[in-house]
Amino acid sequence: MANNGSSTQNQDKKIDCSQLPSVSKKLWIYTNFDCNLWCTYCVAESCPTTARRALSFEVIQQLLDEAESLGFERLFFTGGEPFILDDIYEKLAHASNRFPTTVLTNAMLFHGKRLQKLLSIANDNLSIQVSLDGAQPELHDAYRGEGTWAKTVSGIKQLKADGFHVCISTTETQANKTQIDELRAFVHDLGIADQDHFVRPLTRRGFSEEGFEVGVDNLKPEVTVSSDGVYWHPLISPSDGDMLVSKHIFPLAKAVECIQKRLVSQQDGMGAERTEVQ
Repeated sequence: MANNGSSTQNQDKKIDCSQLPSVSKKLWIYTNFDCNLWCTYCVAESCPTTARRALSFEVIQQLLDEAESLGFERLFFTGGEPFILDDIYEKLAHASNRFPTTVLTNAMLFHGKRLQKLLSIANDNLSIQVSLDGAQPELHDAYRGEGTWAKTVSGIKQLKADGFHVCISTTETQANKTQIDELRAFVHDLGIADQDHFVRPLTRRGFSEEGFEVGVDNLKPEVTVSSDGVYWHPLISPSDGDMLVSKHIFPLAKAVECIQKRLVSQQDGMGAERTEVQ
């Protein structure tokens, strides 16, 4: 939590994220909202019929210019399913040339031309984070759809074989909560380092009707940008605007300043304990 005394200092100066310990140095970017899956717990309310609402290459380029000046250090691209986009490779190549960059995916589309395009931009700054919820199909498919587990595991194996740095993200659900240790062992056997496997709780947002209640009062801010504006955190739901900071992406510094002011206004020890969701 930021020091209360900082609220009146240097208000006219350009905000520098690197000097604001309460604001994460990770910047999240929603590339789009449409998806090849219809996961029943999707926070972002993404599915095949969701409007795309993509960010153009030019907007992302401008966003990264400002993010660099503000002191952000890592980028996370998410959706929707980013690899539905024809120009995602250009965006990832540009981003990973400037920042350590992670892209979130269900890993079901890595074959043919898409795989070849991804291979053409491979570099040490680019990581692929894949969602996997079980060591058996029924645990993963319960929320993501029949047959998805096999395609996702195949995609993970393909990425590993091609030398990509792969991370795994697991959502703990009623279906898999007693099998997390088994899943950790399965992920380890796929060649994923233990520190690259993140298990997060199910949250009651978007399509999900179960899980933890989260919002600005119990989430550490991680600046998130979509075509709809700038948000407090990547756990955003289009039908619920409670975490919207600004409807305007630019200047990004102004949205960061708004987040900082909100943090400063909350008295130390009076708010709920904040959690970070990978």
